[in-house]
Amino acid sequence: MSLRHSARLLIADDDADLLAAYALYFSAHGFDIRTARNGLDALAEYCAWHPEAALLDVEMPRLDGRAVARRIRYVADTPAPTLVAVSGLEQAEARHESLCSGFNHHFVKPAPMPAILAALTGRIRH
Repeated sequence: MSLRHSARLLIADDDADLLAAYALYFSAHGFDIRTARNGLDALAEYCAWHPEAALLDVEMPRLDGRAVARRIRYVADTPAPTLVAVSGLEQAEARHESLCSGFNHHFVKPAPMPAILAALTGRIRH
């Protein structure tokens, strides 16, 4: 994804401080940001806005990040958005479950924001 224009990025996390940090960091890197504090709101925001990318916490209230990712993939937008999971779950099966749910990348918290930025802009394949 090129940032020649302000790419739309949906960020969803139930941790308000982390959500604010993500929003500040990625808006400073040229993204147009919208946020959500739970999975249902994230899905509603995605369907209304159709961003090019989404950064989703795996463990959120009301609908977890993996369920959100599966539903986003069901929408079948073209081009498909880049989906990045962030999670406190470190086990290999957690990463595998995220990738099987439709995420392109899975990072363990605390995830380095430059690595997430690289994943969002297509400079790495994690």
